[in-house]
Amino acid sequence: MTRFSIVVPCFNAEATIAQTLESLRAQSVTDLEIICVDDGSTDATRDVITAIAAQDNRIRLVRNAGKGPSDARNHGAMTMARGEILAFCDADDLWGAAKLARLDTVFRAGSVDGAYSRIAFFEKEPDDASTVSTIVGEDLRIGHLLGENPVCTMSNLAVTRAAFLKTGGFDAGIVHNEDLEWLIRLVGGGARVIGIDEVLTFYRRNPGGLSADLAAMAQGREAALKTAAGFGEHPEDRHEAIHFRYLARRALRMGLDRTQAARFALNGMRASPAGFFAPPRRGVLTLGGALAALVLPRRLSLHLFSR
Repeated sequence: MTRFSIVVPCFNAEATIAQTLESLRAQSVTDLEIICVDDGSTDATRDVITAIAAQDNRIRLVRNAGKGPSDARNHGAMTMARGEILAFCDADDLWGAAKLARLDTVFRAGSVDGAYSRIAFFEKEPDDASTVSTIVGEDLRIGHLLGENPVCTMSNLAVTRAAFLKTGGFDAGIVHNEDLEWLIRLVGGGARVIGIDEVLTFYRRNPGGLSADLAAMAQGREAALKTAAGFGEHPEDRHEAIHFRYLARRALRMGLDRTQAARFALNGMRASPAGFFAPPRRGVLTLGGALAALVLPRRLSLHLFSR
């Protein structure tokens, strides 16, 4: 059996898919397959993948039987994958060359169902990354997911095939935050997910992407909270504060209406000052940016905060 199956959902990714595939092909662990699930691209995505697959028989290009990233991931993971461990990577993100080697070590140690790492956020090249995520220093719990999801993106998670199948896959009816809702089901169902305190994943910032749709984010979060409630877990005030802080940062990066970030920040502090300013530096910088955006010219604000 193949050790790793990497599922890559693709939609109109001609500009980034080659670089993404190159980072996957460069893994020091070679016992892998790369399943590119095309979701109805209308650009040259399929042509780019086909050309690269002609040079590497570990790459397979398949069509998504449904529609949307959740369907694409489900099709790749549940129907096409042959690996013991499933890993996901979006068509514009990148992996460090040692990622699968580190994951292999973690999973071989036993008693682990899933693992994630720290993420570096970049715009053009990974070396330009100026922001890095953190992990929680214990097994992932639902409570960790109700504030600011430390996994951040499916490009950052690997899970055993058995654990994934137990969840039943992603809810295709959720447009955004479907990964959060699924993670809650994964952890709530008893899976042990741990963090690796190394940067192994590189997330490409895209202010105009799906993660910029705040309305869809809100709807998806409501679905995730409903799932969490089914496990007897409910967000505390500090979780709400952390979530509003996250939305404030998203609003700054996207250059939304200049009052939007401030409203999110104030809602966060109203929910829980202690939560909003934990850690203090993140809270202070977010509040300062939100207030500065009220008076700065929009172009300057975008230059300062869209990174």
